[in-house]
Amino acid sequence: MKLIDTHCHLNDQALYQDLDNVISRALQTGIEKMVVIGWDKESSETAIKIAEQYPFIYACVGFHPENLDGVDEKTLYEVLNLSKHPKVVGVGEIGLDYHWEKDPVKREIQKEFFIKQIEYANENGLPISIHSREAFQDTLEILKNHRPQHCGVMHCYSGSVENIKDIINLNLYIGLDGPVTFRNAKTPKEVAAEVPLERLVLETDCPYLSPHPLRGTINEPANLILIADEIANIRDMSKKHLLEVVYENSCKLFNL
Repeated sequence: MKLIDTHCHLNDQALYQDLDNVISRALQTGIEKMVVIGWDKESSETAIKIAEQYPFIYACVGFHPENLDGVDEKTLYEVLNLSKHPKVVGVGEIGLDYHWEKDPVKREIQKEFFIKQIEYANENGLPISIHSREAFQDTLEILKNHRPQHCGVMHCYSGSVENIKDIINLNLYIGLDGPVTFRNAKTPKEVAAEVPLERLVLETDCPYLSPHPLRGTINEPANLILIADEIANIRDMSKKHLLEVVYENSCKLFNL
């Protein structure tokens, strides 16, 4: 049984302070590789530091839409240029987040930085990890107008079943996380049933979004197996086959 957590935040203090134990538990559950995702300058640098320590851990660097206050172009490209490091496998997480941000001017800044980071990834042969919260149509419009050239993933996919087709047409993968296990999560379960298997990857987004029955606790990569169990049940397929295909998908996504 082989697993890859394609989106984790071991660089978050909740996990970083107990890193060796978190990683040990992950390995015990069959996690073979992990991709640590940055959200600003410090977290991107820490992601690389972690990846340097463990041969099976990789990093993504970039600016999350909620972490753009005070960020200028110089700082943006300082972070993006960290992608020259051999353990960096993508740009992320990048995108749009309208949940907290209601100011139309700041939403335009989010769009501007999203586009710049897509273009950088395209120019440098890197996939992207896309964050989209309550901004799906704007995210989709930007992706169609600035098409990712080297693949990518809709992290913690929150779109509808009908929108899966749009994501596949952009040559992107769909990442499913803890919410697919929530009892009242109708749409994520429908998506898990319908997404083409060859376009599915699994993520924890730890320390956030702990799967059922661990909701409310600090999430970690070891819990990825609970997400896999739920999706195998939803799709009425063997967990072994699911994990084989998803592992291959994850390796293709990040060129691992």
